[in-house]
Amino acid sequence: MLRSWTITLVLLACSAFAHAGDFTFTLEHGGLARQWRVHVPQSYDASRAAPLLVALHGGGGNMDLQADESLYHQVSTSEREGAILVFPNGYSRMPGGKLATWNAGRCCAAARDRNVDDVGFIRAVVADARRRWNIDGRRIFATGMSNGAMMAYRLACDAADLFTAIAPVAGTDNTTGCRPSRPVAVLHIHARDDSHVLFEGGAGPDSARASAVTDYVSVPKTVEKWAALDGCSAQVLRVVERPGASCDAHPACSGGTKVQLCVTETGGHSWPGGAKARQGRLPAPSQAISANDIMWDFFRQVAP
Repeated sequence: MLRSWTITLVLLACSAFAHAGDFTFTLEHGGLARQWRVHVPQSYDASRAAPLLVALHGGGGNMDLQADESLYHQVSTSEREGAILVFPNGYSRMPGGKLATWNAGRCCAAARDRNVDDVGFIRAVVADARRRWNIDGRRIFATGMSNGAMMAYRLACDAADLFTAIAPVAGTDNTTGCRPSRPVAVLHIHARDDSHVLFEGGAGPDSARASAVTDYVSVPKTVEKWAALDGCSAQVLRVVERPGASCDAHPACSGGTKVQLCVTETGGHSWPGGAKARQGRLPAPSQAISANDIMWDFFRQVAP
């Protein structure tokens, strides 16, 4: 009888949040208490498998900042797409998980310096979400801003078995080694005038202190690397052309994947289609394209 009750309680615990809403969880990983948020859209139906997007905040931010609808518009996009949206919190020594960073290889700060197992943490977050909600294993994606974008690249390298596609924004591939177990579709989004992660490589004048970051890999080198890793043909097609932005794609890659680069002419170090977090001299995000719209169109193409 005791065994029966134990199994029942475990099942109840796993299904307690199997409905729409916003929730925050804490899990232990690598000896650390780590937090993550999730938004489950109102259209969620447990009888139908939903896509899942892991959204990774920038260095010095936290999960609450990335989940801020007024800045990133990701929650409303989740409602439109019927996607479950997960916001993990990076490594932080601060109360409330503020000023957090990700160990994306050569960047950034304390997470890198302490060799925090962020890949393992994010794997654990996805596994926990899959126990609670009905998630389509073919449609698990990652995106991120800045250091979060760099972390998305590390996931593509070290967790290719889990992630079908990534859509990094304003952060390049700064991994120390990359041998993905299968091709992963990549959509890279970057502003040509980014003054933090320079388009042509290096840390710009508005980047964090040199010891906390790295000599960033350029956007062209990042795209070239993933076109090679994904076995793409040399063919490149212009797939979006509008004032202030364009997208070029390698449409023929291994396993039905694609590698695509979208560039805005302005916007600096920001999320295209989003809003400026605070007043100051840095430019507002470009409105020529919406990072959210572009990435979900891309996800539908590579994982219909």
